[in-house]
Amino acid sequence: MPELPEVHTFQQYFDAAALQQRIMQVEVHDDKIIRNMDGFSFAERLRERTFTGSLRQGKYLFADLDNGHSVLLHFGMTGDLKLYQDPGERPRFERFAFVFTDGNRLGFDDARKFARVLYLEDRDAYIAESGLGPDALVISEADFLAAMGQRKTSLKGFLLNQSCLAGVGNLYADEICYRTRVHPGSTVASLPDKKRREVYAKLQEVLHTAVEQSPHYRDYPEQWFWNEWRHEGHLAPDGKSKVESAKIAGRTTYWAAPWQRKY
Repeated sequence: MPELPEVHTFQQYFDAAALQQRIMQVEVHDDKIIRNMDGFSFAERLRERTFTGSLRQGKYLFADLDNGHSVLLHFGMTGDLKLYQDPGERPRFERFAFVFTDGNRLGFDDARKFARVLYLEDRDAYIAESGLGPDALVISEADFLAAMGQRKTSLKGFLLNQSCLAGVGNLYADEICYRTRVHPGSTVASLPDKKRREVYAKLQEVLHTAVEQSPHYRDYPEQWFWNEWRHEGHLAPDGKSKVESAKIAGRTTYWAAPWQRKY
């Protein structure tokens, strides 16, 4: 599932493909993922418009239009973008495509239809109403520590809470806990200040490293973060602790105890 670094990659792709491009029409094949209007209305609102910019906040990508409105692209589990010209190259599960006046098409592909696409007249109001928290890539240490506070939730639950921290998903949360040697079930309020600062530092390290690699969630390299350790029975760096898994914060979670200490 696309998380912050992967959506950052989508933003780069979208910007290169669509910015300053005039939309001749939108071809809608299946409007299920268009959540706040039917496909015909969506296409009509976008016809003759131009994409002027984009904003990524967490896992959400907002494509801004020349009339001050925006299109939200949330990729769900299987969403993807593809730029092409030849109709024969149309993605198998394309739900709609922006057709630009230069002849290019930008298709939105989504096999499982869990994506969410909305036409928004006020992007900032939507972000506020959604309770979307600060972006995990740019949040300051002070704001991160303040968001932690004395929460009684697990560290894993905190990292996944999009109203506290936008953009971290299941895999990156496990990676951060593994690198800080903190059991993901640890209570946030129990973490010492030094360890909280380490969690923030590793959060930034992991996300910035990932973003620099322009990852795609369907094609991680063998050496990609969790591919090296996130499976049951793998030995932690201490050579004794074995990776195990269970549900934490409602998600399948991997850790190695006692190498990862529970607070």
